[in-house]
Amino acid sequence: MKILVVGGGGREHVICWKLAQSPRVEKLYCAPGNAGIAEVAECVPIGVMEFQRIADFAEAHQIDLTVVGMDDPLIGGLVDVLEARGLRAFGPRKNAAILEGSKAFSKELMKKYDIPTAEYETFTDAEAALRYVEHCRIPVVLKADGPALGKGVLICMTREEAVEGVRRLMVEKAFGDSGDTVVVEEFMTGREVSVLSFVDGKTIRTMASAQDHKRAKDGDLGLNTGGMGNFSPSPFYTEEVDAFCRKHVYQKTVDAMAAEGREFKGVIFFGLMLTEDGPKVLEYNARFGDPEAQVVLPRMENDLVEVFEACIDGTLDQVELKFRKEACVCVVLASDGYPLAYEKGIPMYGFEKFRGREDYFCFHAGTSLDESGQIVTNGGRVLGITALGKSLKEARRKAYEATEWISFRNKYMRHDIAKAVEELN
Repeated sequence: MKILVVGGGGREHVICWKLAQSPRVEKLYCAPGNAGIAEVAECVPIGVMEFQRIADFAEAHQIDLTVVGMDDPLIGGLVDVLEARGLRAFGPRKNAAILEGSKAFSKELMKKYDIPTAEYETFTDAEAALRYVEHCRIPVVLKADGPALGKGVLICMTREEAVEGVRRLMVEKAFGDSGDTVVVEEFMTGREVSVLSFVDGKTIRTMASAQDHKRAKDGDLGLNTGGMGNFSPSPFYTEEVDAFCRKHVYQKTVDAMAAEGREFKGVIFFGLMLTEDGPKVLEYNARFGDPEAQVVLPRMENDLVEVFEACIDGTLDQVELKFRKEACVCVVLASDGYPLAYEKGIPMYGFEKFRGREDYFCFHAGTSLDESGQIVTNGGRVLGITALGKSLKEARRKAYEATEWISFRNKYMRHDIAKAVEELN
């Protein structure tokens, strides 16, 4: 098979890395890719939102399967464009990707189909939202309706922060049109857990659990980011939690989307909060999480091509997902200043130390090659340094050990990824 992956971050690197292991893959392309992806796939200089160029490339190169990794092209309808040309694609169509594309839609879906989630109100008028936060229970969570690179969620611990947050999202348009509609949600407390799942429109198969660290600084302080590190499995995702979610969340979501005429095929990411009242849905994503994919896919034993095809063909009920017993930890190396201002084009060194090692991985998120072929930084989140271990404690030790192998000016990371749970595993 000839396969094209659309995207250029850490998620797409681990997808390409996993696909490259399949004996069914003859040629692998990635648009636009990055310096790390270039080691396992041929990178193509096409932007992720250039739908017609992507389809033209797929036709010209007789691509058998296009895998859409990123949220924006999924929400924008790239799968629809490809399918209209008679091309095979993995990922939800536009009318199903709305599950991530609109938080207001997903909240209404959960309310309509009795899927447990936080209480909320939705606003399209800034003045009405401001009046509401002047009197609602505090703390509160503000969510921009549309995609915002994982940064459109504001946790407001004071009323002043809530007022400022509404102004930032709806008046100042910090995230553009994504803030035209804002969901104001009750603040839930508990453990956060991420569960990725494959869906073929009717059947759902969940992957291993994971747990993210969204805040920029140690101790869960600082601004929200796209994710500063991750680990799998989560010791808090017990058999009891799994049983509850299978009954009240996972299948109900798939069935709800089908009932709405929005058949979902692809990956649904369930962001869960384990509250005192039981698990509740924080958010849905319509693709692999990033960096969740970096700790889940290295543990997955299945041929990823076969799972993708089962999702497309509606035969996922015939697939049993299998995962290694080892734990996995990913520590994100970022450019200092992320998620705000940061420098690009900084040379990086030490990648050769990962070669030939089966339980250490370096997934590239924001990298590129300069004119001389040197790997340089090209984003806020630069690398996902990932390791497998017999326990979370061992995986964590190995991942942090490997962060020292890479050197570049302005290297920044959190030092407490998985620290609070390493002894529980």
